[in-house]
Amino acid sequence: MAEAFKFELVSPERLLVSEQVESVVIPGAEGEMTVMAQHAPVMTTIKPGVVTIKAASGKEDRFVVFGGFADILPSGCTLLAESAVHVNDIDRADLARRIQDAKEDAADAKDDVARSRAEQFLSQLTTLEGALLPA
Repeated sequence: MAEAFKFELVSPERLLVSEQVESVVIPGAEGEMTVMAQHAPVMTTIKPGVVTIKAASGKEDRFVVFGGFADILPSGCTLLAESAVHVNDIDRADLARRIQDAKEDAADAKDDVARSRAEQFLSQLTTLEGALLPA
């Protein structure tokens, strides 16, 4: 059995998870990463995606996050999400609204840098939608 460590998932509204876990897969800005006990210290931004938590008890749970950052230490990991919801509670209409807003942001961008950021965010949201809500 893998060594357990403290994981917390926090959104602006509330503390969603605070427990001992074996591993957490987070959607880092540079790609998905698995965090385990004794991980090297890292701070990373989070892109829209799914956080998969494997509790010390062996139970798995998944949450959808819409950005934020993770602070990873050898003794634990704290993920501060801009917005987070349990995967079972994802609202298709809310996700569609976020995608529409991102499309409008890309269309209204004043320069190439802003357009590129908006298009990247839109791509992340549509990838998330495809992974969570198959047609």
